[in-house]
Amino acid sequence: MGNDGRTTLTRSQGSPRRSRTSMVSGYVFRVIREQLDHTQDSLAEAFGVSADTVAGWESGRRPLTSLAVGQMLTHRHRLMRMGVTPALLHALDKALEADVLLAGALSDDEPTGHSPLGAWVMQRDLVEVLAWPLNGVAPESMRGLDSPARARRGPAPVRPELPAEDRRRFFHRMRRTAEEARGGDFLVRRQALYLAGYDDAPDTPAWLTHEQRAEGRGDWLTEWLTARSVATVAARRGDRDRMQHFITTTLDGDDAGEAANLNYWAYWIGESPHLQPTDDFIATTGTPTWHGHKLLHHLVAGLAPDRGFFDLNTHTLWALLAARPGLLRTAPAGRALRDRLPVLLDGTEPSTRARRELEGIRYAIRLAEA
Repeated sequence: MGNDGRTTLTRSQGSPRRSRTSMVSGYVFRVIREQLDHTQDSLAEAFGVSADTVAGWESGRRPLTSLAVGQMLTHRHRLMRMGVTPALLHALDKALEADVLLAGALSDDEPTGHSPLGAWVMQRDLVEVLAWPLNGVAPESMRGLDSPARARRGPAPVRPELPAEDRRRFFHRMRRTAEEARGGDFLVRRQALYLAGYDDAPDTPAWLTHEQRAEGRGDWLTEWLTARSVATVAARRGDRDRMQHFITTTLDGDDAGEAANLNYWAYWIGESPHLQPTDDFIATTGTPTWHGHKLLHHLVAGLAPDRGFFDLNTHTLWALLAARPGLLRTAPAGRALRDRLPVLLDGTEPSTRARRELEGIRYAIRLAEA
């Protein structure tokens, strides 16, 4: 144990690192093969490779991330012609990216100061895939798939599996990255803190609280993002009070905070067309470049009272419709929202704030339908 009570990872000198650096993309590739109703032998024949090569891709023994870019694109185009859905192809792309990030975090040769976490602001489609082997929650693109037509031979994993040693190493690396970035690269620190929040170790909440206090005062955007990150991690762990405090102190009645919240959400779920290298876009004022249809759909789908994000989803939805009431007339999600509101208001017990905002949304729907 370290001086702070946390486990310090050690490894005997000369012991090789054995992490499967293509576990997520290999698993997604296997799912794609099964959705096409191919065996490893038949897919190998279609691809012009050996069955052992396909088996190696799926197990991670022959990492897909090691293929040349042109070769991977050729395989991707072949999958498109075979009828793989765009959502699964997108999941494969993000799985390859997640494997590169995981390999970097697990590598003993990658200095924390060179972390790719500071290269761009990550979005939901990547983070969900990256977190999959950490929390066991399948990304949206991998849910609701048909069961394989062919019975699997023997036991098979139901998701990408990160060995326990690698899991501990990953979270240890995220903590160290966040600590070393304190007072330096804020984007690296913020995203490392966010990923460290997936750790179910007992000391994680206390460590995150300590890191928030250690941040010190910064500019408005830094403090806003720090508060949001801590509230998000707390909500993910079931602490709804921290999220309600965030809404009350940084959003409600604060035009800059409300605009930042909408900008962040829109980027997070992919409304914005371009990746951002810094967080500065979040504080952009004026007319945003995103439309809101995708964000409306996402927020409506996430209105589940038993989730820790329910209050933030409700408030963000209320703020979105206040800023863009026309969405209720043009977006299909408006009808789903109208049908769900009676259940949320009469069949659940939302907080006082959430109930007030849901009533405001119902009134906005009535105005849009008048």
